[in-house]
Amino acid sequence: MFIPIKVHLKGTTGLLIAAAIIVAVLIGFPAYRPFFAISIGIGVIVAVLLYLRNKYLPIRDKDVENKRPLGLD
Repeated sequence: MFIPIKVHLKGTTGLLIAAAIIVAVLIGFPAYRPFFAISIGIGVIVAVLLYLRNKYLPIRDKDVENKRPLGLD
């Protein structure tokens, strides 16, 4: 049977490893490049739309119907 290996990565280390894996996949499989570019483009568009919506139309207290859903004071 397989011996389970646990690797605990946090914060910057995990981010660097994820970035290295993405770069390796993009170099190793050139066909993924257009799909990656499209997904990054969609992500940037969504982020900009959410930023602008929250900047110009922030949620106020009067917009929230039930401020205490559990009934706690």
